[in-house]
Amino acid sequence: MIHIITGSTLGGAEYVGDHLSDILIAQGLQTTIHNQPKLPEIEAKGIWLVITSTHGAGDYPDNIQPFIDSLKTAPPRMSEVSFAVIAIGDSSYDTFCGAGKDARATLLDIGGKELCPALEIDILTTSVAEDPAEEWLNHHLNAFTDS
Repeated sequence: MIHIITGSTLGGAEYVGDHLSDILIAQGLQTTIHNQPKLPEIEAKGIWLVITSTHGAGDYPDNIQPFIDSLKTAPPRMSEVSFAVIAIGDSSYDTFCGAGKDARATLLDIGGKELCPALEIDILTTSVAEDPAEEWLNHHLNAFTDS
């Protein structure tokens, strides 16, 4: 099972999550999308694909902040979780992709195994975030299908 966990203020990360879910399902994989993620509802097993935008001064969107707080204060046993992160941000800020970078560091810190390098999407140079996300997924698809 691939848990797609989104952090979105304006919907961009949710669109990316929906698009990647369609691609993964077409490959015969099972996905569950968590647009209002709650740690107790997400099994600490399989693959977690965290897709989050950054807003403000490197902050998480409101919908994912409680999930991240729970990971930091009461992390589950992560020995059976592999993860990947897609960070969406605006490079005109010095906190570019800050939420995604923090999510990656947190997941590594609590014992998750990283499947592949994180993707950073700059909304200043990319008009449709789904395009680089799809390219990234296709490049790393074996990591998702072999896990």
